[in-house]
Amino acid sequence: MYSKLIDTEAGHEEVHHGPDVGHSAVGLIQRLSAAGPYRLATICLAALCAILLISIIAVTAQYKNKPQGGGEAPLWKQTQEVNVSTLTATINQLKQEKERLQKERDYLQAKLAAKVATKAPAVVTLAPITCPNDWHLFNNSCYLISRNSRDWPESKSFCESQGAHLAIIHTAEEQTFLWNLLPRGHWNSYWFGITDGETEDEWKWVDGTPVIGGFWEVGEPNNHINEDCGYIVKTRVLERVPIRSWYDAPCHMYLPFICEKEMVASASTAMPH
Repeated sequence: MYSKLIDTEAGHEEVHHGPDVGHSAVGLIQRLSAAGPYRLATICLAALCAILLISIIAVTAQYKNKPQGGGEAPLWKQTQEVNVSTLTATINQLKQEKERLQKERDYLQAKLAAKVATKAPAVVTLAPITCPNDWHLFNNSCYLISRNSRDWPESKSFCESQGAHLAIIHTAEEQTFLWNLLPRGHWNSYWFGITDGETEDEWKWVDGTPVIGGFWEVGEPNNHINEDCGYIVKTRVLERVPIRSWYDAPCHMYLPFICEKEMVASASTAMPH
């Protein structure tokens, strides 16, 4: 169709050849305009195709020139890779620190165990027993020689009010110690913790235990006038001896007395250096 239009148009108009280009262009436009709507549409379509072709070529060239594979990665990807590398390095560092601390802990535990195994035992010492004022120490007991007189039951109650009891005497050494504390006199006598008040001739200590043996004077106890309580006598007669100085007497008599308080030594622990 395009060829026919050109041929038809050429048959009706003259084509001028010459150096006047401006006139030729004007003439060409005039000729195209005069050729009708088909020729103009064809020219516009050709121009659009050319523009589209040029655009495709430019995009293809730009795509080919873009780095592929080994080119620079996007910024977000680079940042992610840096973060992963940093975390990996931190984890490795923490693992090394953990191993170091475990080795140090094992070393300290072994050192402590060795020190405990070779440590000398603590030295336990007993503080010396001290008695209250006017009380006298013998072995682990403190004794009070009273200056006031009471009957046997009242003497027993007074000793108990002091956290003590009437003296209980088991050995000749204890008997001699107490007898030496007593002053000499015409008939100095002192209650101590012995009685047969429950059953005649069954002497018991104030703690309820039976009296075995004892340090009675010859012929004592004789229960001369309902004598159910025991006392110690010390006179001016030098021939008298401590181990034969017990007598029995009525419990209602007023006499001085001897109290005894058992003491417990306090322990103190000294740690070795």
